[in-house]
Amino acid sequence: MFSFAWPWVFAALLLPLLVYRFSKPVSNQQSALKVPFFALLKHQSVAGQSLSKVKFAFLSLLWVLLLSAGAKPLWLGEPQPVTNSVRDLMLAVDISGSMETKDMQLGSQMVNRLVGIKVVLDGFINKRKQDRMGLILFADNAYIQTPLTLDHRSLAKFLNEAQIGFAGQKTAIGDAIGLALKRMQDSPQKSRVLILLTDGANTAGTVTPLDAAAMAAKHGLKIYTLGFGADEYIVQSIFGNQRINPSADLDEDSLKKIAQMTGGKYFRARSIDELVEVYQLLDELEPQPNIGKEVVPQRSLFFWPLGSALLLSVLWALFYLFNHWRLSLVAIKERRSDNVR
Repeated sequence: MFSFAWPWVFAALLLPLLVYRFSKPVSNQQSALKVPFFALLKHQSVAGQSLSKVKFAFLSLLWVLLLSAGAKPLWLGEPQPVTNSVRDLMLAVDISGSMETKDMQLGSQMVNRLVGIKVVLDGFINKRKQDRMGLILFADNAYIQTPLTLDHRSLAKFLNEAQIGFAGQKTAIGDAIGLALKRMQDSPQKSRVLILLTDGANTAGTVTPLDAAAMAAKHGLKIYTLGFGADEYIVQSIFGNQRINPSADLDEDSLKKIAQMTGGKYFRARSIDELVEVYQLLDELEPQPNIGKEVVPQRSLFFWPLGSALLLSVLWALFYLFNHWRLSLVAIKERRSDNVR
């Protein structure tokens, strides 16, 4: 929508006419002078009379453009909700070797666990627009893939670029919790949440999961733990199809204790559909804040009328110089013809 920030500037629209109407003419009585270039003045006078209307229209347009620039024209966009970040939310994703297990059905094909997590987390990240979010990837070691940020597009991009084996083959759950706590313990946000997703048990690292959870509880970090992986998986072998439990190594007891100690909750997801349901529940447990204030994006357009006025002034100056040059040539020709006579 188009608007003016200072529309009262247009009150000066008729100011030049008022000055012309009420100002007294200048009294200038001088002795007659002999003008040797009378022919040039004669042609300029005739041309000036014919251009008076054009000049008036030009000056009027120039004045309107200058006032339009002074009134600060704006283009107003659609109102956008504005809220301050209400929580810090860190995602810790397991990328150990066991995440290579292809027990997740996505459409008509079977994919590994990490691919399923990427699909679900992408939608979850896009919904948490008011939260500062970060990403921790862990296996033999835990490391920050994305620090806490409101740039969720970059966060989703870095998650999609994560690959199994980047940090080794084992699982350092305790180190992941400790790293999240280190990054979030000095946060000014009152609500600090860690969502930890794994398909196994702690097999690496320098800190045990329960010790890390105790420190997290002491500093007010709430942890939601999520065990991921199918309970049944059919493997073809020379002895025929065998049913195995690909999640036999999942340490659910520890994950439940971690969540209980920190005021969070444990979830179990055996498929991509169940994982979607888990993150929907997380949205209910950690709801988005009510959106209050709105801001209207503004784009200033003053440079368009100002630039147009400058361009017209240049064109008028060029036209005036050209007209003066043309009349000078005409006057010179007439003077030569008079001398010949």
